[in-house]
Amino acid sequence: MREIINNAAGVILAGGENTRMPVPKAFIHVEGQSIIERNISILKTLFGETYIVTNHPRMYTSFEVPLLGDIYDIRCPMTGIVTALINASNPWVFISACDMPHISSNLISHMATRRKQGDAVIPSSGDGKAEPLFGFYSRRLLPAMEKELLQGARGMSDFLKNKRVEYITMEEINIHDPRSLSFINLNNPEDVKRSLTKRDRLLFNERVKRRRNVRSGSN
Repeated sequence: MREIINNAAGVILAGGENTRMPVPKAFIHVEGQSIIERNISILKTLFGETYIVTNHPRMYTSFEVPLLGDIYDIRCPMTGIVTALINASNPWVFISACDMPHISSNLISHMATRRKQGDAVIPSSGDGKAEPLFGFYSRRLLPAMEKELLQGARGMSDFLKNKRVEYITMEEINIHDPRSLSFINLNNPEDVKRSLTKRDRLLFNERVKRRRNVRSGSN
């Protein structure tokens, strides 16, 4: 049994508008389970406290996970992180997005060990590209994050500049998630075609077809 990560909550951000995907991203099936089910299961093995941040609570009530609505009516991931930091009982939150089908518990556990030297722990997955929606955030960042959000800031990468961030290197990632699968996200049908197995692609296409038939029949 994997050891629970101390002083941290696991959080799934599910507040996006889903404009580029014909079906809800969190409910795309991967290896027999929806992404949201897979990720809830992984986070529950790692954290004693798990949340979903969403503006569509009716979609997620069946999962028996506490749901948090955005504390500000500002639609961006930063709002979700602020919401999680305010509501979690632990001083750290681990953030992941609802459209990441292959998050690695090994990599998350390794990242948790790097929290001592910074206020955030973020992977840098190549060419200096940070992955702020797969990272640990300390409540110490909350005042600055909330202030910048209310002043119009939206991008997490820009926010993290000049903050105490521990960046996880590609060398570390290659040890704990050798194919960097944790950073795959499904934003549109092309991502599904590129990233999922043939069986999962067929299921996705069938679901899209059914959804379109239902919509056309209702008109």
